[in-house]
Amino acid sequence: MEEKLFNKGFIIITIINFIVYLVYYLMMVIIAVMAHNELHASFGQAGLASGIYIIGTLVARLIMGKELELIGRKRVARWGVIFYLITTIAYLAVPSIGALDIVRLLNGFAYGMTSTALNAIVTEFIPDRRKGEGINYYGLSTSLAAAIGPFIGLLLFHATGFHFIVIMSVVLIAISMFALFAIQINNVKLTDEHKNELKSWKISSFIEYKVLLIAFIGFLMGLSYSSVLSFLASYAETLNLVSISSFFFVVYAGIVTLTRPMSGRIFDRFGENYVMYPSYICLTIGLIILGMTNSAWMLLLSGAFIGLGYGTFMSNGQAVTLKLVTSHRIGIALSTYFIGLDLGLGVGPYIFGALHGQLPFRDLYYIAAVIPVVSAILYLLFYRPNKNKIEEINQLA
Repeated sequence: MEEKLFNKGFIIITIINFIVYLVYYLMMVIIAVMAHNELHASFGQAGLASGIYIIGTLVARLIMGKELELIGRKRVARWGVIFYLITTIAYLAVPSIGALDIVRLLNGFAYGMTSTALNAIVTEFIPDRRKGEGINYYGLSTSLAAAIGPFIGLLLFHATGFHFIVIMSVVLIAISMFALFAIQINNVKLTDEHKNELKSWKISSFIEYKVLLIAFIGFLMGLSYSSVLSFLASYAETLNLVSISSFFFVVYAGIVTLTRPMSGRIFDRFGENYVMYPSYICLTIGLIILGMTNSAWMLLLSGAFIGLGYGTFMSNGQAVTLKLVTSHRIGIALSTYFIGLDLGLGVGPYIFGALHGQLPFRDLYYIAAVIPVVSAILYLLFYRPNKNKIEEINQLA
């Protein structure tokens, strides 16, 4: 008998995750403009205010990956969302760019703390035989937030202003907080051996070696995709396609929504290779088409392929991570994986920004298209599934 995937806990955690990421993307696209216009910051200072958030997130992932199971998933999630609420309210009273930097750093930490806990908690509500499908549906909440957030953020910023967006975000996070306190969350029961392992201050207490490959590939894929997030608007201006460019992420979200359930079932039935290799290929094709774009239909077509590529990789990379580790290492493993993704997205704009000083946008996207090819080669040469974990899951069938 097939176990139920869409249970109450899974649905609630997935919706909360969508809200957490939606607020992140809402703020990310408008914070630099707000800092420049309202706090009279230079473009450099505004860029720092935007990017310092990632530093807070990375610190939280590193610490909470180690401490999550020791402190308890329930406590980390609930305190994380409370801190996320408080630091989001703080946006309403930032008198200077320095104060904004501090708020952004703390808000990034709260976001990293909450999302790391949610990523581990949701695994409790997914049947072992449907891990790939479940993680893909859960990951859909992240992908939709990444597409809808920037779209709504820019729309509301011009129509209503920064304070309205903050208040809306506060209301959404408050709803999430009440939901997290209402739902039953179970902590992982640790043996004394596991407790001692997690309490130690070895590198393995912070980083899961078994997922370093997939985390590094995540870094490369995030690096490649950052070229789209950072420069699509500017690139569209040079192509006179500004009006259609806002629909790029709508197409991205639509494709991800349609294909995510299918890719999850393929993952569970045939194995990770049947979704991972297509994700590398599709991202490469999408970036090449984006570099060649000279019309609206080509721009939207590239959005579809990039959605199939990066959108598919994000969730299935997470599912691969879960296949490689035992339950008491899930927090550290997911933290390691998302650190890779976040780093790629964080350093990418600086790398591609520096390259743009020497190269036109088209060439940037051709360079970005090479990165998924490198990822595929690394995956082919070095990825080895955890056979013991596969046998364990098969026995539950």
